[in-house]
Amino acid sequence: MLNLSVVLEDSAREHPDRTAVVLGDMRMSYSLIDTLANQVANLLASRGIGRGDKVALACPNLPYFPFVYFGILKAGAAVVPLNVLLQPREIAYHLRDSQAKALFCFEGTPELPLGERGHAGFREAVPDGDPHAGDFFLLPATPLATESPIAGVLTLWAALDGMAGTFETAATAPDDTAVILYTSGTTGQPKGAELSHMNMLMNAVVSDEMFPRAGDDVFLATLPLFHSFGQTVIMNNGFRRRATLVLVPRFEPAAALRLMREERVTLFAGVPTMYWSMLTSVHADGAEVPSTLATAVSGGASLPLEVLKDFEKTFGVPISEGYGLSETSPVASFNQPGRPAKAGSIGTPVWGVEMKLVDAAWNTVEGEGPGEIAIKGHNIMKGYLGRPEATTEVMKDGWFRTGDIATRDADGYYFIVDRAKDMIIRGGFNVYPREVEEVLMTHEAVSLAAVVGVPHESHGEEIKAYVILKPGAALTEQELVDWCKGTMAAYKYPRLVEFRESFPMTASGKILKRELR
Repeated sequence: MLNLSVVLEDSAREHPDRTAVVLGDMRMSYSLIDTLANQVANLLASRGIGRGDKVALACPNLPYFPFVYFGILKAGAAVVPLNVLLQPREIAYHLRDSQAKALFCFEGTPELPLGERGHAGFREAVPDGDPHAGDFFLLPATPLATESPIAGVLTLWAALDGMAGTFETAATAPDDTAVILYTSGTTGQPKGAELSHMNMLMNAVVSDEMFPRAGDDVFLATLPLFHSFGQTVIMNNGFRRRATLVLVPRFEPAAALRLMREERVTLFAGVPTMYWSMLTSVHADGAEVPSTLATAVSGGASLPLEVLKDFEKTFGVPISEGYGLSETSPVASFNQPGRPAKAGSIGTPVWGVEMKLVDAAWNTVEGEGPGEIAIKGHNIMKGYLGRPEATTEVMKDGWFRTGDIATRDADGYYFIVDRAKDMIIRGGFNVYPREVEEVLMTHEAVSLAAVVGVPHESHGEEIKAYVILKPGAALTEQELVDWCKGTMAAYKYPRLVEFRESFPMTASGKILKRELR
């Protein structure tokens, strides 16, 4: 038997009164989170839902998320976390594709009516007359509310009424599916990566061993818990080491910095845009730098070197950069303790994981590369749910190819060049957007840059830079083009520049280049 819920159960047994979750003035102990998870498991069991079934969860970073998540696991079912920004049609697709038998959905707000969207999607996916049509549970916005604003729908608290606070966790096998994480669907429909209990537990263990302990650890949970990064590195890793999770439903840089100071946060993990926005808040608005922060981790996208250097100088804490994907649970490599960190590098493979570079035909690329990163180890998904052909395209002999192009130095450190699909081919020359972005961000007036390829009659593609300027900076688009011309090779520099106040981003803070295109 192996069940991922052990990361909660073990902590609840050993430190029942320790604070597990903080949200505003609300503080919930490990014992309470575990008891509520047991009630959720009993609820599911009473509905005939158990080992091998799938249950969806649509919820931002609120206390509901961890105890419903672990309740699903305790029952033996697999969790299907849904992005809270999905529309009804998209929710219906995820429910049908995963064959979810129930959906726990947060009520939301007037600005983000998640409950209404979720219920509409649920009804589209599971029509009336189906034996599981009633398995929709609303997570109310008002704490402990039992009355539902949606007719015929039970709130979670009403559904849990009378459910026991103890439960014998289902005897799941290490290879049973624990979580199904849907890819972003940048090409075609999103695919569900099946991650086993072993995948997820080992990744939490490895993450725990990579980060120094601070005694009474406090993690700031700004990364969405429905995303693989936040789920493994913050929630599962945090619960395993008995840390306190300070939940942030929506990231705002000034509020995040305030919480770091007030709650004495020791570890922050985020995507590059979060670091960039916190630095902007400090430099432009005079926000106070927290004193207890000891560990800063970046992943999800390539971290610009200028941001890395500015953060270490401003906060006095180095950022350790890592790398992974939903399909790798997610952590695959990291600038690990005990070895020198290298700026701009995603580090070396974590314990139990191998990495190599391959070409388009799966041939191993020796030496520096570049080549596409391929990964093998305990973190690799079982495959894409119901898509054997798509699985075969990316997996071979235990290796998973990532779609990311990288180089490797003599010490075995990997450096991301760019996503293979983001590479621009201009007049027959390969141009990697990240390289152009790094140069752009050395300009004294540039705060953030995103580079894409746009169609061109004679060159095939032209290079376009979207740029956010620093507050008060005076610069014209043509002046920046001229500066680039004198700084980069002729085939690399952007001929097109457009200034923006902001960039479109995913819920986890990644820049949506497909929308910029």
